[in-house]
Amino acid sequence: MQKLLSYPLTIIYYLCFFLTLIVFHPIQWFCFNVFGYQAHKKSVDGLQFTLMRCANILGTRFTFNNPHQIDINQPLIIVANHQSLHDIYPITWYMRKYHPKFISKIELGKGIPSVSYNLRHGGAALIDRKNPRQSVPALIKFGEYIETNKRTAVIFPEGTRSKNGEPKPFQTKGLEILIKKIPSALIVPITINNSWKMFRYGKFPMGLGTHITFTVHKPLKVATFVDKQELINSIETTIKQHIIP
Repeated sequence: MQKLLSYPLTIIYYLCFFLTLIVFHPIQWFCFNVFGYQAHKKSVDGLQFTLMRCANILGTRFTFNNPHQIDINQPLIIVANHQSLHDIYPITWYMRKYHPKFISKIELGKGIPSVSYNLRHGGAALIDRKNPRQSVPALIKFGEYIETNKRTAVIFPEGTRSKNGEPKPFQTKGLEILIKKIPSALIVPITINNSWKMFRYGKFPMGLGTHITFTVHKPLKVATFVDKQELINSIETTIKQHIIP
C-alpha cells in the first residue's frame, strides 16, 4: 500500500524539486553578480531549506543532533558517511553558519540548474576522480581556500554512495590533502543514517516516511594529532560505529 501511494507523491515531489532548482537558478545568478558572495550564500541557504520542504512531501523528516558548541572563527572539515544526495542539502542548511563547501565530481559542474551554478561559484571543489593530475591540484587549491577564508570543507571519504546503508572503506587521499592544507582546522565527524531509504525502490517511486538523522560527534583539532593516520582511523571508526544497519 505504501509503495502504491508513493507513485503519485513521487511525481509531486519531483515536480516541486525541479521547479525549486529552476526558480533558484536566476536568483543565485542575480545575488552573485549584483551583490556578491554573502547574498549568493543567502540564496543557496534558501535553496537548501526549500529542498528540505520538498522532501517533506514524501513524509521525510530530518533530525540534526549537534550538542557541540563549535566556534565559527576557524576552518572546519566535516567528514561523513555517504548514503544519498539527500545527505547534502540538510548538512548545508543545518551547518549554514559555517559556510559548508563540498567536494564534487566534475560532471556535476554543468547542466543542473542551481546545483551546477552553486558548485562553480560557491567555493566547491570539482574533481575528476579518474585524473589525479586534475583532482590533486583542485583539492590543494580548495584546502588553501578553506584555510584562508575560514570556511568548511565537506568530504565523503567513501567516494561513492552506499545504496543500502552499509559503510564502504574510506578512500583517504582527499582527506589527507585537506588535513595537510588546512592545519588549523577542526574536524567534525558526522554519521548519517537512513537517507539511503529514500531510494529503497530506486529513483521511482521514492521511499515514504524516511527519518534521516545526522549525528555530530566530538570535534577533533588537527594540530593535536602528530600521527595523521591515527586521526583518520579515529574519525572512520567513530562515524561507522554509529551507523544503524
